[in-house]
Amino acid sequence: MASGCGEEDGQAEGASWRLIGPVAALSSRRCRLLFSSLGRGSDVCLFYVKGEFFAMDARCAHSGGPLCEGDIEEVEGVLQVFCPWHDYNFDLRTGKSGTSLQQNVYEVKQEDGNVHVKHSGRLSLEPFPVGRRS
Repeated sequence: MASGCGEEDGQAEGASWRLIGPVAALSSRRCRLLFSSLGRGSDVCLFYVKGEFFAMDARCAHSGGPLCEGDIEEVEGVLQVFCPWHDYNFDLRTGKSGTSLQQNVYEVKQEDGNVHVKHSGRLSLEPFPVGRRS
């Protein structure tokens, strides 16, 4: 099962499938922050909603609000996250907003009981040690 794929999927050259962890553990929360080896601006939110995983940039395209802290709602059949700072909404599948804003989304797949996200940097559930991000 892959989610969050499409033309606007935020895939830079050199993106690879990154093992995140077991489906059983990751499906116990609606959102988890994935730290990127490329730095804070490349961190990712991994959402689990209605039995499906989605991944998008962790910081709101408007003012950098933490989308992992946002509300997730289904509006007219579309799953959306709402930024907790200014209430901007983003489609979990496409990253598109009701405004002109756009979040990068990333492909997610489940394989052998694990979740993988396609991203150009390494991803971790724990912060990378200072000076060891690359």
